[in-house]
Amino acid sequence: MTNLVISTITAIWIILIALISVQNASLVSINFVVWKLIDLPWGLVLAGAVAIGFLIGGCLPLLRANSATVKRR
Repeated sequence: MTNLVISTITAIWIILIALISVQNASLVSINFVVWKLIDLPWGLVLAGAVAIGFLIGGCLPLLRANSATVKRR
């Protein structure tokens, strides 16, 4: 649980830094198969990707700990 809290705080921190630093950023267009996202500043896209990575990284130990636990009598 501690990993998830630390990862969440770090992810929020990175997003806030990106929001502050978007003043002079160039815009990036993200295209999927048939879906186009609005043009976003490069710093915001990068920070969002890092934040999602931190959150997933914080959740993985929780999933692994539950599957590795063996109940013994």
